[in-house]
Amino acid sequence: MKPLEIEVFLCRSDNFGVLIHCEESGVTASVDAPELEPILAAAKRRDWSITHILTTHHHGDHVEANLALKEHFGCEIIGPRNEAVAIPGLDRAVGDGDSFNFGTRPVRVIETPGHTAGHVCYHLPDSKILFAADTLFALGCGRLFERPAFDMWHSLQKLAALPDETAVYFGHEYTLSNARFALTIDPDNARLVSRAAEIEEKRQRGEFTIPTTIGLEKETNPFLRAADPAIRRNLLMEGNTNEEVFAEIRKRKDHF
Repeated sequence: MKPLEIEVFLCRSDNFGVLIHCEESGVTASVDAPELEPILAAAKRRDWSITHILTTHHHGDHVEANLALKEHFGCEIIGPRNEAVAIPGLDRAVGDGDSFNFGTRPVRVIETPGHTAGHVCYHLPDSKILFAADTLFALGCGRLFERPAFDMWHSLQKLAALPDETAVYFGHEYTLSNARFALTIDPDNARLVSRAAEIEEKRQRGEFTIPTTIGLEKETNPFLRAADPAIRRNLLMEGNTNEEVFAEIRKRKDHF
């Protein structure tokens, strides 16, 4: 089985557009639909016809081009059941634990409430890929707009339980800011210090920081590390729950 082909490009100011293509079956999916023209250009560049849109959540910068792409390609739009009324053009609603096939590959749906109430991520276990959108970023996580910190912490634990080698494609190029913030929470983490320096250099060269991996995030992302003793000491929260430590980290990032 050939690996999936993945095309990553920038949409809007900092959204990632992602197209995935299964050569055996000829199907192509856009992961969310942040902006029409860059998606059309990417599809034309690769000579792919978009057959599916995998929608993660209802925010406008992730669904703006749904209807235009559907009109252009006749593609099927798949999206979260708990946000179905807010997903333009939705054809198939999915929820936690559901599975469907993308070409020859199974896709597992992981519901991750926090950033929005019904946010879902798409896991392709055979390809070792996760499309995490605005739940998990490189060195970050999404803002808590519709669900409390308790829910987001447990959503992130679902993702952290995936195999370490899982490649994570996320929704925005926020990594440089996330790295600078992470160093204020976990300054003695040598792996984080090294990674932050690499990110600074990469962004200076204009390179993307996508994808990351589950293993790398578990080592360096403070939003996955609320149980770490060093972070707890730095926050003077050694006696608090993981959820309380996570909530404090998220609050600090909101004001960073």
